[in-house]
Amino acid sequence: MAMLWKFMRVAKYSKTALSSKVKVRGVPTHSRHSSSKSVPSDFGASAPCSNTLELLGKSYPQDDYSNVTEKILSKVGKNLHNRKHHPLWLIKEQVKEHFYKHYLGRRGTPLFSVYDGLSPVVTVQQNFDSLLIPQNHASRRKEDNYYLNRDHMLRAHTSAHQWDLIHSGLDAFLAVGDVYRRDTIDSTHYPVFHQMEGVRLFSCHELFSSIKDGEGLQLFEQGHRTAYKQECHTMEAVRLVEFNLKQVLTKLMTHIFGDGLQVRWVDCYFPFTHPSFEMEINFQGEWMEVLGCGVMEQQLVNSAGAQDKIGWAFGLGLERLAMILYDIPDIRLFWSEDERFLKQFIGPHIWQKVKFQPLSRYPPLINDISFWLPSETYSQNDFYDLVRTIGGDLIEKVVLLDEFAHPKTKKVSHCYRIIYRHPERTLTQDEVHRIHHAIEESAVRELGVEGRF
Repeated sequence: MAMLWKFMRVAKYSKTALSSKVKVRGVPTHSRHSSSKSVPSDFGASAPCSNTLELLGKSYPQDDYSNVTEKILSKVGKNLHNRKHHPLWLIKEQVKEHFYKHYLGRRGTPLFSVYDGLSPVVTVQQNFDSLLIPQNHASRRKEDNYYLNRDHMLRAHTSAHQWDLIHSGLDAFLAVGDVYRRDTIDSTHYPVFHQMEGVRLFSCHELFSSIKDGEGLQLFEQGHRTAYKQECHTMEAVRLVEFNLKQVLTKLMTHIFGDGLQVRWVDCYFPFTHPSFEMEINFQGEWMEVLGCGVMEQQLVNSAGAQDKIGWAFGLGLERLAMILYDIPDIRLFWSEDERFLKQFIGPHIWQKVKFQPLSRYPPLINDISFWLPSETYSQNDFYDLVRTIGGDLIEKVVLLDEFAHPKTKKVSHCYRIIYRHPERTLTQDEVHRIHHAIEESAVRELGVEGRF
């Protein structure tokens, strides 16, 4: 759910971003209920004769907002959530089965439709405007997102499809897909990850039919907006929607992690959702946030054509659930092609218990890099994205070790520690040195820093 997930990161490369014409063949698949096929990923860069990006069968002219890199484009169309027996596929299928089994329509068919093949390329209007995210909101920054141009981007959340699906007449759906955000580099953050969006709308009859003497209750009023309700919602309606949402998600987590699971809710305040919460579960003695949720903004629901309904929405990260459930220690492993990783998740059914058995733990190689920042605006996410572009999945972690301001010149210096570790083999000092030297040169060239190498 867009308003409940923390937005961050992104940059302005001119050379690192694709300036040449990159073709990605494949047509996005749209699904109703469960079916969809992965989009084949087949990249080939031609000579820089055009300032146009061709992605998933469409062309996008590049402009001053274009900042998506070849490294990121190589992930588009992989659709790990649709790859059979992959841990992300297992989590997706478990959630689907739970909703199909426990939430049925009047005719006994699944109440929730599932869309797991929607294109990751969306418009800025879909990703932000349709969700009522203000024009000056920090989540729109180039430093935080991957833009194809000023009008199109790689979705930062599956909430980008909320308005369209509601507008098509759906009252209950799950949308699953890969999302893209520029972020820090460590074992739990990756610029591409996978989300599941859940939305449920209720008519007055659906919400109050099971309430004794509920005939006189209403969904809407002309009241006041608070942190606990929107001005157009009655308190009775909000409380029932909130109760239903928490009940649905508690049952889902218990279904995935087993009976005895401890769940707690943390109240949140978001300017475009009232009320809103984060769910935390206690797993092996540690409380961990697993999803965000809340009562949907009525203005969004109304604009999508469902003026007589009220609803909730949630967003959860598939990697987060899979890392907890299967004890996977590093988010990079989800992209591994190593059979020692993938075969661990092949079983007779989706509920088979799996505890990830670590591959051989290869030693890390550590190198530091320091430089004076340019006088213009500098974003750490620019540097992180540059490091990822050059080092790829050989980069395990990047940490800002030191920040120093010269007392006379007022110039600011950053020192970063880069930890290199391949998840499947031992790295050599020579190959790490070449990568590290390339990062140094690119930082000077692309970010305008002054090296202290």
